[in-house]
This record gives sequence, structure tokens and C-alpha cells, in this order.
Amino acid sequence: MRLIQLSRESLNFPPPEMALREPNGLLAMGGDLSPARLLSAYHRGIFPWFSPGDPILWWSPDPRAVLYPESFHLSRSMKRFHQQSPYRVTLNQSFYDVIEGCASNREEGTWITNEVRRAWLKLFEAGHAQSIEVWHENELVGGIYGLALGQIFCGESMFSRRENASKTALLVFSRYFQQQGGKVIDCQVLNPHTASLGAEEIGRADYLHQVNSLADQPLSANCWQPQTLF
Repeated sequence: MRLIQLSRESLNFPPPEMALREPNGLLAMGGDLSPARLLSAYHRGIFPWFSPGDPILWWSPDPRAVLYPESFHLSRSMKRFHQQSPYRVTLNQSFYDVIEGCASNREEGTWITNEVRRAWLKLFEAGHAQSIEVWHENELVGGIYGLALGQIFCGESMFSRRENASKTALLVFSRYFQQQGGKVIDCQVLNPHTASLGAEEIGRADYLHQVNSLADQPLSANCWQPQTLF
């Protein structure tokens, strides 16, 4: 099947069901990373991922990895660690530093290019993107950033510079998100780290149904205001 080339003049995407089986979920290429296009993509269960120097690639894998907040797996060792945690966790207090941490925390290189950074900063400034920060004293040691779609949070990337920092971010955020009415945390593709925390795979059709039913449902008022969560 031929890969569809997106036009910069249109925000339309092909149906996710047209995505390739190999590589799993590759749907289209091209377009841009404007806030309007990114919002259009995530509302359709599509996200961008590409290597530096490559064209923008758009994906909708089947199966899809999700974490239901009530199913977060807290191991005994993590429970003990969290009970005496040295960390403080905040919401939306240092978005730029979180995305920089995610970009610089990978030995194999990063897909979070300057273009991607600028795109997500625009989403944050418009109130669509959110960050969770983990601090040890005054040092940022971990975090997550992603996109808020009603009662779905689309996790984009996370990083950790100290023991259990990213686990702490996801643990504290999943509890907070559930309290505010959140139902689903999108993890895109399952990996050993997210699987160990309770993420699971569901069919793409099931995920798209959840997006359609939850993306326009509200959370508690002011839930994304900068604050300390833990």
C-alpha cells in the first residue's frame, strides 16, 4: 500500500484503519506540526513520530497501549519507596524543562527536534499540553509531558535522572488524573517500563471508540492549573 502524502493546505488525515501493518501503524507522511494539525491528529488517534532529517511520519498502531488509572500497578518496592519519597511532584510548573529533559535523556538520540519542541511549546501556551515535574530539592529529576483531550491524557514522553523518578511522576499523576475525572492515559506503544506499571494493549478500534466518547468530556474545573501534586 502506498503511503499517503499530507498536504500543508488541509488538516485532513486518512482513516486510521488505512495504516500499514508493517511497520505497524504507519499511516501518512508530510504536512506540518502546527497546533491545529496536531490537535486534529490526536482527536483521530494519530500521532507524529520521526527521526531527525526524515519527513514527518504519522502513526496509529494496532494494538494501542493504554493505562487505566485505576489499574496502575504499584509494586511492593515502589510502594515502600513512595512512602518515604524524597521527591516533590508538580503540575505545569516547568514545561520547557520537561521537554528538554525528555529530549536530552536518550543515549541513542532523540526524535524531539527543535521543530517538535516549538510545536509542543505552542500547544502548552494554548493550554492543550501539560507537564508533570518531579523534583529532588530544587533539581528537576524526572517528568512527563503530553496532550490533554478531555478525559484522555495522551502521554508523549517521559524522562528520569534519579531512581524511580518517572515512576513517581506517572504514579502521582495517574491518581490525580483519576480524581479529576480522567479515564485513560494513552501510552501509544507498549514497552517494558509502562507494562510494569500496568499499561495494557487494546485494539485500535477500541481506542478510537474511547477517543470519540471521552475527548470532549470535561474534567474538574481548573484541574490543569499549576500546582503541587505531592
